[in-house]
Amino acid sequence: MPTQQTITAGVDGSPESLDAARWAAREALRRNLPLHLVHAGDPPADRGRLPDDDVPARRESGALDRAVLHLADTHPTLGILDEEVTGPPVGALLAAARSSALLVVGSRGAGALSRVLVGSVALAVAARASCPVALVRAGSRTEDTGSAAGPDGPVVLGLDLARAGDELLEYAFDAAASREVPLHVVHVWTAPLIPSADAIDPMPEKERRLAAELAPWRHKFPGIQVTGRLVHGLAGHHVVKAAEGAGLLVIGRRVPVGPRLGRTTHAAIHHTRCPVVVVPHY
Repeated sequence: MPTQQTITAGVDGSPESLDAARWAAREALRRNLPLHLVHAGDPPADRGRLPDDDVPARRESGALDRAVLHLADTHPTLGILDEEVTGPPVGALLAAARSSALLVVGSRGAGALSRVLVGSVALAVAARASCPVALVRAGSRTEDTGSAAGPDGPVVLGLDLARAGDELLEYAFDAAASREVPLHVVHVWTAPLIPSADAIDPMPEKERRLAAELAPWRHKFPGIQVTGRLVHGLAGHHVVKAAEGAGLLVIGRRVPVGPRLGRTTHAAIHHTRCPVVVVPHY
């Protein structure tokens, strides 16, 4: 088990887990941290004894070794740690999260069937991990450039002003700074179904609160181009829409609330094409 913080990625031999490991390798280079690859499940199988029609078992057999060799060849300066863990993947990844700056797992494609296709392991880990969790779908921006730089779009932060946390804001600003891209902050709000006759327009107050939340972070990260936007409507829809063309979407998860993810987070994970980072915060 690593004795220092790492960028950790779960691998299982699937295309989405390999893309997640590639994305995690780029993130590790950005942060100058080692990459920790974890494979969990049954003890490593003897490939010669596997039935030819046991496709899942053959896919997992040797998955960790293949990932290590691929990433070591692509990123020769990257420190890589690998670990085989016997037992359920969710428990192994949650344990690894305790010594991780970020845990990266693969999720699957977007579209009408995405609710079914996003794996239960990815959802369970995102809902319960003690560190931020990145969900990377197959085909995300994972170019093997040998460099930490990449053609990322802006970082988008979905911010609930009633539940903003320093951990969430710091992660989003740091992610934009490390990528040298703009940060777009969006807050979605919903008006009462039946407003009272003497109701006050909430927009000026929300604008003031958003500016106040962002002010200290703008000061801490002066080189970042930051835009803040207020949108009225359904949070899940507008957060997904805001992330179109983004390189990364950052959303929060309140702790100790759980162990399920909120509706907005579910919508982002299932329907956003870019990687999504779920940040636990108080």
